[in-house]
Amino acid sequence: MAPTLAVPFNDSSALIDFVINQGNGVKGLSELGLKALPKQYIQPLEERMCMTNIVPQGSIPIIDMSNWEDPKVVKSICDAASEWGFFQIVNHDVPVEVLENVKYATYNFFRSPAEIKNKYSKEHSSSNNVRFGTSFTPQAEKALEWKDYLSLFYVSEEEAFTLWPSICREQVLDYMKKSKVVIKQLLQVLMKGLNVNEIDEAKESLLMGSMRTNLNYYPKCPNPELTVGVGRHSDVSTLTILLQDEIGGLFVRGNEGDDWIHVPPIKGSLVINVGDALQIMSNGRYRSVEHRVVANGSKNRISVPIFVNPRPADMIGPLPELVANGEKPIYKQVLYSDYVKHFFRKAHDGKKTVEFAEL
Repeated sequence: MAPTLAVPFNDSSALIDFVINQGNGVKGLSELGLKALPKQYIQPLEERMCMTNIVPQGSIPIIDMSNWEDPKVVKSICDAASEWGFFQIVNHDVPVEVLENVKYATYNFFRSPAEIKNKYSKEHSSSNNVRFGTSFTPQAEKALEWKDYLSLFYVSEEEAFTLWPSICREQVLDYMKKSKVVIKQLLQVLMKGLNVNEIDEAKESLLMGSMRTNLNYYPKCPNPELTVGVGRHSDVSTLTILLQDEIGGLFVRGNEGDDWIHVPPIKGSLVINVGDALQIMSNGRYRSVEHRVVANGSKNRISVPIFVNPRPADMIGPLPELVANGEKPIYKQVLYSDYVKHFFRKAHDGKKTVEFAEL
């Protein structure tokens, strides 16, 4: 049984050493039985979730994918991407056991001893493509986020077998492989909505040329109302495919100012959201929307997003088909790796990243 500490870490260097350098993460902090949240995690008031801003009956669209080529379904996907930026899909082609296996593997990885997880930290990992970390960008943040993660950038199956942790490798690869079918269906539909009817090899690689999967762990938290699991941000991806467990805690910004809508867990569903890259390529027709995760005082939560991205060396900008039709571009062409570096250089700050590409 971990000792109970009444006084949290007042010394930042001791906290950083315990959480980051020793690889304990916030999971390790949570297991110390702290009675109060360490001050380094206390978010400024404006970044905390105000419960009065939650839309009680609000819901993002839930779309049945069993007849994904049906014109009604096509329309509902394109409408959801342009009006909400977020939707859930049910009756899709990713088998439930694949989803359950990757959730189980996520728990198993985070249950590993700190010294095992720490082998994959920034300081010790043999590759940038495999990274165990905590918070978002600790060196740039005024207040830390209550989350640990393992980030796995897919290069090839051979590399994954060499570098990824064996405790979760096969389950993540299977989840990515099985999700590809659904990703291609969604991109085909979304391109059709922009009158781009042909996805050739070059276009496919621009839309989904690279993929990263994160295993996220949000341990239970003392004073969850004072911190965040993940701060307000939009993703830099083309699309994000998110598997969440049954705990809940993901909120999406609604269409009315400072309203937030909870995304309830639905067993077997996947949450889909438009990323900044697709907002830019669609010339603003599809919206990448701010979202955040609240901390939980009584339960541990996991989620497993797949970020479907252009390749780092790709130039992204409004698709030529849109500009050729006389549409005025509202974004410039930017190198995707520059865009991503800009995102990771700063703390989470809502929708500000996309300004990097505005004309």
